[in-house]
Amino acid sequence: MAGVYDADSHIAEPEAMWQKLDPEFHPRRPVIVSVPPDTLYGKADHMWLIDGRIFPRMAGRGSSPLVTPVSQTFVREMPDVPERDMTDLPKRLKQMDLLGTERQIVFPTLFLTYLTDDVPMEVALCQAYNRHLAEVCAQSGDRIDWTLVPPLRDIEASVRELKIGAERGAKGVFFRGIEKDLMLDDPYFFPVYEEAQALNLTICIHQGSGAPALNSLVDVRRSHTFTHGRIPPVVAFRNLVANKIPELFPRLRWGFIETGASWVPFALHNLKSLGHEPAQWGPKLMEKYNMWISYEVTEDLPYLVKYIGEDRIVMGTDYGHHGRAGIIADPSAQLHMVKTVRERGYPGRLADKLLIDNPRALFGLS
Repeated sequence: MAGVYDADSHIAEPEAMWQKLDPEFHPRRPVIVSVPPDTLYGKADHMWLIDGRIFPRMAGRGSSPLVTPVSQTFVREMPDVPERDMTDLPKRLKQMDLLGTERQIVFPTLFLTYLTDDVPMEVALCQAYNRHLAEVCAQSGDRIDWTLVPPLRDIEASVRELKIGAERGAKGVFFRGIEKDLMLDDPYFFPVYEEAQALNLTICIHQGSGAPALNSLVDVRRSHTFTHGRIPPVVAFRNLVANKIPELFPRLRWGFIETGASWVPFALHNLKSLGHEPAQWGPKLMEKYNMWISYEVTEDLPYLVKYIGEDRIVMGTDYGHHGRAGIIADPSAQLHMVKTVRERGYPGRLADKLLIDNPRALFGLS
């Protein structure tokens, strides 16, 4: 366990989080509603109601699966709800011990999807989330880190959240691969990147459905999260590299989290069409641009190392989005991560790099 850093875990946002909401927005706070068990929503029968919209929504166009609220029947049937919503921190730490992880970083669940067009409401929701996470993680004895959620429709408010978050122990800044109608290479986001660089915060591009126009095309019963959740980070990588955005922020670290890594050769092949030498589009690129890519244990690691490099691959359990017997988990859930990597007998220090060195470097801990 010593030194192992879990680069991807989650909180299933609890009701208590919204007590941190600015009093002005208390009448509009997220509340839990329920539907009968015999509807098309099945065991995803409890939802957050936010300004007349429900999250999660398990059927129809624009739908998305989430493990929050934890009162959903399919979540409530699991034995580890207090660990998922972080209302029982000692139990969560005990689970980390069992998984062989010394430290983990937490990402949101509800904010994986696009919540509101109302900018002040978005600011209030993000502030409540960030205040809650800062308080909870501060009680973990430096074992649980967190990424802040910036209200990206308000850049000035986002910069303020970065400053407050850094003071309160945040290690990263949460982004989805497309944010509303903007790609991540858009100059609109440059003030956030500049502030993150100054504060030693990592830009974490996590899979998530942040583009309403794209989300509206998808019914999760047929496409799951592939189209609107897992493809956008690939687009972000391509555009950031193609437009040389990391060169504008040379000390800024970029992590692609819960994305898998098998798309990297494809993206690099596409980038070759820009006329660059192939040798520039592998590990040298990752090092030059300060990028790290998440890896899942079912992928072909020796093949991917050729394109990414041993020092630029990180791993996460996706704890909080895991399942149990008879329950479907997120495709990226890999609670057996540490055991699997240790048993494979990788040459040299590769296992330690994946589990210890690389994630700590990504989040500025090395």
